[in-house]
Amino acid sequence: MAKEKKEEQSGITAYSVKTKTKNVPMIDPVINVKSGKYIAIGKDSEGNNMSAILSKAKAEDFIKAKKAKQGEGWT
Repeated sequence: MAKEKKEEQSGITAYSVKTKTKNVPMIDPVINVKSGKYIAIGKDSEGNNMSAILSKAKAEDFIKAKKAKQGEGWT
């Protein structure tokens, strides 16, 4: 639960495969819907691509709070 509160306050975070670091903040995330899954796509501070899978509720909350943009696949 602590992680969920942290994400809601600061924005979307993800694991950076390139730097092997957890909870890296995503810059300018876009949330797409593909096959019923909500996928946040963005970059870290160094410009490396990142992605994270979210629940529908979290995805809608981030968009409503203007911490992410709505991408493709939304109905």
